[in-house]
Amino acid sequence: MLTLTTTHKPATDLGFLLHKNPARMHTAELSFGAAHLFYSETNEERCTAALMLEIDPIRLVRGQTTSGEGGLFGQYVNDRPYVASSFVSAAMAEFFGTAMGGRSKERPELADTEIPLEVHISVIAVRGGETFLQELFTPLGYEIETYRLPLQEKFPEWGDGHYFALTLRKTTRIKEFLNHLYVLIPVLDDGKHYFVGKAEIEKLLHRAGDWLPTHPLKDEITSRYLRRQKVLTREALARLAEDSGDTDPDETEIGHDIEERMVERVLSLHDIRLNQVVEELKKSGAERMLDLGCGEGRLIQLLLKEKQFQEVAGMDVSLSVLQRAERRLHFDTMSEKMKERVRLLHGSLVYRDRRLAGYDAAAIVEVIEHLDEARLAALERMVFEFAKPRTVIVTTPNSEYNVLFATLPSGTMRHKDHRFEWTRAQFSEWAARVAATHGYTVTTSGIGPEDETHGAPSQMGVFVRSTHG
Repeated sequence: MLTLTTTHKPATDLGFLLHKNPARMHTAELSFGAAHLFYSETNEERCTAALMLEIDPIRLVRGQTTSGEGGLFGQYVNDRPYVASSFVSAAMAEFFGTAMGGRSKERPELADTEIPLEVHISVIAVRGGETFLQELFTPLGYEIETYRLPLQEKFPEWGDGHYFALTLRKTTRIKEFLNHLYVLIPVLDDGKHYFVGKAEIEKLLHRAGDWLPTHPLKDEITSRYLRRQKVLTREALARLAEDSGDTDPDETEIGHDIEERMVERVLSLHDIRLNQVVEELKKSGAERMLDLGCGEGRLIQLLLKEKQFQEVAGMDVSLSVLQRAERRLHFDTMSEKMKERVRLLHGSLVYRDRRLAGYDAAAIVEVIEHLDEARLAALERMVFEFAKPRTVIVTTPNSEYNVLFATLPSGTMRHKDHRFEWTRAQFSEWAARVAATHGYTVTTSGIGPEDETHGAPSQMGVFVRSTHG
């Protein structure tokens, strides 16, 4: 449980700042369980929003390939359901994303106003003790109140644990307050529940780029935030030293997407690709569809035009991109009947997610190349072993064709975030292995005009689950 309180008058303005109606309970299903946001008190003098997580320890284990610290026993018996950790940060991003960006549609001036704020965290693991906690928040101007929780009240001889009840107070902008918490809660816990790669550097720079460079514990904060990965830590510290600025990683990603489409524009390859995927899905007979890595919802938009598809669910790891998808699909003016056909889900494609079970087909369009090849195995298991749709369609660039793009410099990839681009042989080999491993058959083909030497610009694999699979 985390509570956020203000005594600003009127205190009920907190609802406008957080973009969450105090009269409602707000619930979100996340990969690790459920998160709830509600207001425990609302009056002119004092308003408190409470964030409560229900973490399913079994769900945390499913899909993992290693036992981790504590072995198999430690996977199931641990403190994760009871202490504030990076799961809280994930829930904050879900509920407070707009506030963390410093925006308030109804009260724009309020988002820029310093107001008295207090957060109370009932239990948090502090790896480094109270001294580290003080050194973390004091330079940021916080009033700090802590209470060290006994490890076991009935057995005082066991000594002190590393768990604290924590209260922080500061008069500041809501954006600054929430971004401090988002970064520093996982730092106190010294752990994260998900894979940490280069994308985490962008998040750190976005959330902490204006205060972290001058913090006395800059190096330790950066190291802990990046799960002590030395290569990532060095890169992040170098970029902080260069004062890289407050660049939104989602905006950067969208800019790269536009660059990729510009490379392929002459062929209108993006439209060709989406239309071909739609035709394959229609042939599959699917009625309930998944668009994994849905981006701004272009494929969803096409699928909703086809009466065959009774339900279309799109998932993406970026909240701001999902908000763009809502605007593209005109959620605000969409009929109730149409709304019943579409769902937008926030989640990662490399973690098992119960929400994805039971669908007839899944499309993964120009997504796999954005993952490190070492992470593909996690995606394969999530899609083909756990979600197990009857039909899966995967598209990815054909690297052999790149030499024919006049605007693409030699030796470069089409998108700055691509981790790899495969030849036709490499894609066919991967597709055949995945199909054989998980009980599917697969057919590969090209997308777009074929060149005799280099093949088509994009390539597609259509996986169909065997009747005995």
